[in-house]
Amino acid sequence: MPDRDKNVEHFIELIRQSRRGKFKIYIGMSAGVGKTYRMLQEAHTLLRNGVDVKIGYIETHNRKETHVLLEGLPVIPRRKLFYKGKELEELDVQAVLNLHPEVVVVDELAHTNIEGSKNEKRWQDVMDILDAGINVISAVNIQHIESLNEEVKEITGIEVAERVPDSILKHADEVVNIDLTADELVTRLKEGKIYTPEKIETALRNFFQSEKILQLRELALKEVASQVERKIENELPRNAARQERFLACISSNHEVARKVIRKTARLSSYYNSKWYLLYVQTPREDGDKIGLAAQRHLINNFKLATELGGEVIKIKHSNIAKGIIEAAEQKKVTTICIGKPHLSLFNVIMNTAVFNQLLNKLSAADIDIVILS
Repeated sequence: MPDRDKNVEHFIELIRQSRRGKFKIYIGMSAGVGKTYRMLQEAHTLLRNGVDVKIGYIETHNRKETHVLLEGLPVIPRRKLFYKGKELEELDVQAVLNLHPEVVVVDELAHTNIEGSKNEKRWQDVMDILDAGINVISAVNIQHIESLNEEVKEITGIEVAERVPDSILKHADEVVNIDLTADELVTRLKEGKIYTPEKIETALRNFFQSEKILQLRELALKEVASQVERKIENELPRNAARQERFLACISSNHEVARKVIRKTARLSSYYNSKWYLLYVQTPREDGDKIGLAAQRHLINNFKLATELGGEVIKIKHSNIAKGIIEAAEQKKVTTICIGKPHLSLFNVIMNTAVFNQLLNKLSAADIDIVILS
């Protein structure tokens, strides 16, 4: 209790330091770790400290211990909409802006809004609220982070549809991990504290297996550690030997490109550095020679890179290796990221007469090459 109150006092101090709202995110490895519970506890503490705090949107999932914590907290009524014949409820962003509380609690950051809402995603609603000078406390599970999509899919066998861009975490002033051991989480599940009884056995056979929980827990811990490291770097600048800059090189191979983009974004996030996406268009890929499907995939990959904070560079060059060298030198890149050796882009580089020149140039310029799996 004293540690939690101390944590809340620190957040209260942050609140008064800027006109733009301060942003706190609770991260967990899965549903049921206690993110919503912790947010409601914090809301009670803020209220006791005289802070004007309101509940913008909370999803208790009918968990008794969580629902009880709503008592005594001022709740902003949800916006009701009809969609496909059903009445649904959403966060009422305009009501939040009109009431302008000092702090608002908004659960489920990765939620997709009902069609016809001002914003497609709830995280965009949160950005609007922050821009209005209102402080926000929110929560998200680690599997909803965009650049972790491939890793989460490998761990769980499921591709998570609702995702938030990594840049949202960079906007956060505080990122707090809600951690449980795998045994504790499974115990909570068996006790009916996460899902209703009829869903427990299915959950134990699928998502809530110890090895999967452990891997997701590791991702969550690493993500929060990375955010803390970034905060230290920003607030306590160090005399680093060099400022890292990453260059992700992609071809028109869609699946490979997405993996390279996401992994480069993760590296960039870890080093709190700038990164670029490079596509070298050769004469044989000019115009409509690569087909409409490949062109569409390229555009989608450019969009993904932008969402993950990268700057897209598209150049025309008859020699991919030389194109990479020129882009790396121009942007003062420290690390070039490419796909596995069996991938088409790497083979093109290997088969060019200037590959040795590429290596020599990169060596002389102190540029690393990372081959991503």
